[in-house]
Amino acid sequence: VTLNQAEPNTVTQVRNLETDGYIAVQVGSEAKTKLPKPQIGHLKDLPQVSTLKEFRVDSTNDLKRGDVITVEAFQPGVRVDVIGISKGRGFAGVIKRYHFHGKNATHGTKDQERMPGSNASQRQGKVIKGKRMGGRMGAEQVTVKNLEVVSTDLGTNVIALKGAVPGPRGGLVMIKARSSNTVWHA
Repeated sequence: VTLNQAEPNTVTQVRNLETDGYIAVQVGSEAKTKLPKPQIGHLKDLPQVSTLKEFRVDSTNDLKRGDVITVEAFQPGVRVDVIGISKGRGFAGVIKRYHFHGKNATHGTKDQERMPGSNASQRQGKVIKGKRMGGRMGAEQVTVKNLEVVSTDLGTNVIALKGAVPGPRGGLVMIKARSSNTVWHA
């Protein structure tokens, strides 16, 4: 079980079909005191939040600007998708990055245990696009699907999810209900 601290989110903007051409809800989280002036103007008469995310929904009948979304949006037993930024690993070799098994430690192997091996044939004279090689690993968007909500605590704003959540401790994640477009920015 993974415990996620989910602070209340404020609806900062509601987009409708007539004025914007699509239906969506903009949600803000992470209270902050210093913000750029355009953002302060956008959040006039609302709590100052630094992170804004927009989600397309089927209808916005029950939501209006200034509404607060809490952990009540998720009931135990509901299936959710969790979207976050994975932990950055820096420059990683092919063994860590692509699970190559490496070469023998003996029988004539010298300084080649963790090398990728041959890149291409000599005749080609080039490396084919998409060849798996060492490089930067992690720090990219990851979606973990179909996690079950075990419990929610309204007093402490905690959501308990059955399974692992992408990213480091204290990282920002989005929790989306699978059955509908109910959104939560934890």
